[in-house]
Amino acid sequence: MGLFDMIRSELIDIIEWIDDSHHTLMWRFPRHGNEIKNGAQLIVRPGQVAVFVYQGEIADVYPPGHYELTTANMPVMTTLQSWKYGFESPFKAEVYFVSTRQLTDLKWGTPNPIMLRDPEFGPIRIRAFGTYTLKAVDPKALLQEVVGTNGEFGADDVNTLMRSVIQSTFADLIGSSQIAALDLASNYEQLAGKLREKVVERIDDEYGLDCPQLFIVNISFPESVEKALDTRTSMGVLGDLNRYQQYQMGQAMTSAAESGGRGGASEGLGLGLGMAMANRMMPGMGAAAGSAAPPPPPTDAWYVAAGGQTKGPFTSDQIRSGVTSGEVNGETMVWSAGMAAWSAAATVPALSNLLSSATPPPPPPAP
Repeated sequence: MGLFDMIRSELIDIIEWIDDSHHTLMWRFPRHGNEIKNGAQLIVRPGQVAVFVYQGEIADVYPPGHYELTTANMPVMTTLQSWKYGFESPFKAEVYFVSTRQLTDLKWGTPNPIMLRDPEFGPIRIRAFGTYTLKAVDPKALLQEVVGTNGEFGADDVNTLMRSVIQSTFADLIGSSQIAALDLASNYEQLAGKLREKVVERIDDEYGLDCPQLFIVNISFPESVEKALDTRTSMGVLGDLNRYQQYQMGQAMTSAAESGGRGGASEGLGLGLGMAMANRMMPGMGAAAGSAAPPPPPTDAWYVAAGGQTKGPFTSDQIRSGVTSGEVNGETMVWSAGMAAWSAAATVPALSNLLSSATPPPPPPAP
């Protein structure tokens, strides 16, 4: 290599950026001490902006196009370099390429739950996640406030900042929206639009960024709240609880009748179930015929665990019949409203009298 070839290799002739990553927001042209010569070619492709920085100060900014670097199209650099009548010698400057295309498929979420005061459920915790797009709209502000002297700056580098902004903005928005928890799903689009507007207000002037699209994919509740909602939904599907209770009693009577073939232990309880069901059905039939209103339901309702199934509810009289027939004894597990858990009938004060009265005393001794 000759002397002139060596000198020529120290000078930069073409400045360009071929971006094949699709997730790079800013890239610095690798000058490596080489100087830019007068008349060098600058190629800025669509979706890019080139920014010249001279001694830490932003100089000229170039939109997409093909430029020959001379004093005619480098007004700021010409002023900084004090080039009055053009320049012939090479100069040193940092060149940054900024992508102005949208960076897509970026995700955000709330790692910690957000407290929401719901008018129906009270204080509850919610989580949310979604996606957003990002775009650079002010390369100067981006270089000054975010990028600094980094050689390359991508979506992963700015994603941490954006997530923090979106999370805090979402917490403020959801707290002031006064939307009921059950209505959040039907307001995703409205909430996402307001959230995007508030996020853009915080990042456009300060960081030179724009958020063209922002979506809320899901807002979820704690598992306990979801179970409570499922229970409420099930109750709504059941509709008339009185009819459902009659159905349960009919099922219990059928089970008692099927097990009666193995002995007479269940006859008393099965008979009690049949009578209870008839009593429940008769008031409804009387009402249909124009008779008086049905009597109020019994105040005592007992459930019996038998064969791995729950049977009931039964009144105290029905339990007494079961004791008499031998189906219910002191070890039978029972439960009623107000009890913390299933208990043996002998340990329940309300049933102890029934058990003692149903058991005859020992016979007198033979004469």
